[in-house]
Amino acid sequence: MATRKNTRSPAPHVSDSHDLIRVHGARVNNLKDVSVEIPKRRLTVFTGVSGSGKSSLVFSTIAAESQRMINETYSTFVQGFMPTLARPDVDVLDGLTTAITVDQQRMGADPRSTVGTATDANAMLRILFSRLGKPHIGPPSAYSFNTASVRASGGITVERGADRTRTVKATFNRTGGMCTRCEGRGSVSDIDLTQLYDDSKSLAEGAFTIPGWKSDSQWTVQVYAQSGFVDPDKPIRKYTKKELQAFLYGEPVKVKVNGVNLTYEGLIPKIQKSFLSKDKEAMQPHIRAFVERAVTFTTCPECEGTRLSEGARSSRIERLSIADACAMEIRNLAEWVRGLDEPSVAPLLAALQRTLDSFTEIGLGYLSLDRPAGTLSGGEAQRVKMIRHLGSSLTDVTYVFDEPTIGLHPHDIQRMNDLLLRLRDKGNTVLVVEHKPETIVIADHVVDLGPGAGSAGGTVCFEGTVDGLRAGDTVTGRHFDDRAAVKESVRRPTGALEIRGASAHNLRDVDVDIPLGVLTVVTGVAGSGKSSLVHGSIPSGENVVSVDQSPIKGSRRSNPATYTGLLDPIRKAFAKANGVKPALFSANSEGACPACNGAGVIYTDLGMMAGVSTTCEDCEGKRFDASVLEYHLAGRDISEVLAMSVAEAGEFFGAGEAATPAAHRVLGRLADVGLGYLSLGQPLTTLSGGERQRLKLATHMAEKGGVYVLDEPTAGLHLADVQQLLGLLDRLVDSGKSVIVVEHHQAVMAHADWIIDLGPGAGHDGGRIVFQGTPADLVADRSTLTGEHLAAYVGP
Repeated sequence: MATRKNTRSPAPHVSDSHDLIRVHGARVNNLKDVSVEIPKRRLTVFTGVSGSGKSSLVFSTIAAESQRMINETYSTFVQGFMPTLARPDVDVLDGLTTAITVDQQRMGADPRSTVGTATDANAMLRILFSRLGKPHIGPPSAYSFNTASVRASGGITVERGADRTRTVKATFNRTGGMCTRCEGRGSVSDIDLTQLYDDSKSLAEGAFTIPGWKSDSQWTVQVYAQSGFVDPDKPIRKYTKKELQAFLYGEPVKVKVNGVNLTYEGLIPKIQKSFLSKDKEAMQPHIRAFVERAVTFTTCPECEGTRLSEGARSSRIERLSIADACAMEIRNLAEWVRGLDEPSVAPLLAALQRTLDSFTEIGLGYLSLDRPAGTLSGGEAQRVKMIRHLGSSLTDVTYVFDEPTIGLHPHDIQRMNDLLLRLRDKGNTVLVVEHKPETIVIADHVVDLGPGAGSAGGTVCFEGTVDGLRAGDTVTGRHFDDRAAVKESVRRPTGALEIRGASAHNLRDVDVDIPLGVLTVVTGVAGSGKSSLVHGSIPSGENVVSVDQSPIKGSRRSNPATYTGLLDPIRKAFAKANGVKPALFSANSEGACPACNGAGVIYTDLGMMAGVSTTCEDCEGKRFDASVLEYHLAGRDISEVLAMSVAEAGEFFGAGEAATPAAHRVLGRLADVGLGYLSLGQPLTTLSGGERQRLKLATHMAEKGGVYVLDEPTAGLHLADVQQLLGLLDRLVDSGKSVIVVEHHQAVMAHADWIIDLGPGAGHDGGRIVFQGTPADLVADRSTLTGEHLAAYVGP
């Protein structure tokens, strides 16, 4: 008898109902009880003005909670070694999957960190050379510039029972590939002694010219003067060979100065520890200027910048050493690896081939594995982090991207879009924080936050499709199809900055005259040589102010007021009005609340669990001692001033009893870069990437320079904010400054007086000037990739 077929469709499985990530009542940073439902296995783009709460929702809420819950699946022992994460301030988070965050944080600037070490490509190359290299010099560590060769021998005590111990002679050898001269850094530092002291003077006469070392009463100076190793009354140039050796290179030794035991150390190691071991960007301007004058870095003469020992460089595969392989462009190295045919290492070759091909696929084939990781732009660093995820077999994962188009030429954005769609099509949820319309337009779902920034933002203004966003009455929707027109008339240059024979990195003896007194935009595809030309060829001096993409430094105690130097004139104004010391009005000094030490909150460490922060009960989060808050300026105490927005503080310090010209000037610069909504006391750790970039720009605007060099100032800027930036650039030029901008944004190109386009491609395919002229000429010419995209942007 024939069986009957069931023609009815099966009932939906209960597991299929979990197709949304639900967020209800999110209050992280400036979010105001935000509730959204994000579809899984779709590409969702989060938009909104800079500071509207996008990163707070995506990174600090969804991704952070996913990571915290994954960490909780490990044993308490393992959790003790992991960073503790606090639960975000949110009522409900449902439907989360494993989140993989790919942010735009630049990679560490350690000189031993390279593109190869950051992506495991270098590790695979080392294994390959240890198996196939001729002559064979040792294991993979023998090819590592981070591993030094070590040899040791001696007696070790072996315990075999209660009364059975014996001494055994043992030797230990480890072969490393580190160059002994530069210790794997590729460069050696040389200190200019003439910048440290005036050798015609004695120590008693104030020979030191090091910042902070000029006072005779300064302890450091007294250690040298009273050490007994040198004569403090003899000019340094008359020191004997023994005295000069002790003065410059003496080993640390205890000495007694005015009855106090102190450590004497040679001047060179003292300078290296005091200045060279610190991050230059975190130094005060006058200290940084001293370091730049006193220290020069040159390529290591022993390893010729390869960081590797002679032994590591002598071992070769088909006439190529590992140093040669790491110096090649990755796309060329991939072809070389593809040509190797050795069955014994076939799995290794396949894995290395996949990794190198991923570089090319993601548009980074122009890099080399020996490129220092700290020199990568934010966009390049983000794409390098993507490489390990491209070939992943994982599905149903949430990938979180922070403005993946930063640093990308319009020509390259389509390639990035294809990668995002490919991750989605594998069954993953892709969440993207983005400002570029070219990427927003490919979204399946859009969440627009706003309507403003800071306290004026933090709400969801729109959820839906791209077409719905276009038709909606939000800031993003209104500006979505904005197009800048090419300037009808351009400024005439007042001079020219001549660059001759520029050959840094991939530049090919470039000769170019950069016009002065106008807005010049340097553009070209990623890797074409823009930064090499601008940052590597324009001489840095007192007349040049350079604002690059390096991150600003600051802890949770730092805020816009401390970072910009605004707090100094504010403290002095309070001190003068009340007849007390300025230090009282610093939460990091005498005025700090004793209970929380000026932090405003008390942190309780719970070991392996997430720490808890509670508002300080003594100062109620105001950070200052109660006695300090009794002092007022124009009716406001210092905590009330720090709670003001930049715009409000600008009015407060602009006129009346609280008029403080020095503070008002700083506040004006902050307002000029579009940060009028920020609170003066808002911790730097809560600022978005775009806000930090503009805060840095506002700080550098105070420097007295004739030439401003800006590196992608539109990074992190919303469509609506670009117009304000262009106004700021115009004001700089109209005030007599010369502005040189490295930029990909078509609106900035269209607004330029002069464009210098590099290319035609990236890496060895670039490094040449392919166009110079006005934006109108570039649009009419359309001979370069930039010209084509700019012409399409401005329309007919």
